[in-house]
Amino acid sequence: MNKVVTLKKNYEFKNVITNGNFFRGKNITIYIEKNNKNINVIGIAVSKKIGKAVKRNKIKRIIRENYRLINGNLKKGYNIVFLANKEIEIDKIMFFYSIKNEMYYIFKKLKMIK
Repeated sequence: MNKVVTLKKNYEFKNVITNGNFFRGKNITIYIEKNNKNINVIGIAVSKKIGKAVKRNKIKRIIRENYRLINGNLKKGYNIVFLANKEIEIDKIMFFYSIKNEMYYIFKKLKMIK
């Protein structure tokens, strides 16, 4: 299983958020900026206002897994930051699939799908 390359530093997140294009969905907001690499680098941020650590980590795992499933269909060479919106609800049974559908819709809107 290939591990997803991630953004680590605060200035990397800020750079993508200030200079990149974005689209806001119901549960997540995605910021995208071109990089000079041949791979996509992602960052996931979840605010403390959403919940305690268990809930925040669950949201991060779900976003990371959905990205991993869609990654093969995406264009390469972008920095991508996922922000979880405050209205996010993970108590629903279909939460995983709603995130997947929303992520696919946003990437299609941003013309990232091959």
